[in-house]
Amino acid sequence: SVLVLELARTARERGYEALGASDGIEALDTLRSRSPWSLIFLDLMMPNMDGFAMRQQQLADPALSTIPVVVVSATTDVPQAAKSLDAVGYFVKPARLTDLLAMVERYCGRAVRSP
Repeated sequence: SVLVLELARTARERGYEALGASDGIEALDTLRSRSPWSLIFLDLMMPNMDGFAMRQQQLADPALSTIPVVVVSATTDVPQAAKSLDAVGYFVKPARLTDLLAMVERYCGRAVRSP
């Protein structure tokens, strides 16, 4: 989604390593191929593998299961979905980029360089 890509671009500009994925399959492949990861922003509505299925597979993988997840979605009941997925937080789209970046800083520490 555009929001995730914008977040990844802005996070990189601020000194974080950040990647976006077009679906849950690509996200899992990326998580498994590069590590360590500090935080996952998870959209529930993705093609090929939605956020619920992606989270199930993440939790089943010991190498990925401890990475905290923040749900970012436009679905009707985002708080309940986040709770059911044992997410550390959630944002309802459209979310403010500054709020998302504050969550990045909370879980990833200060950026390497200032904005």
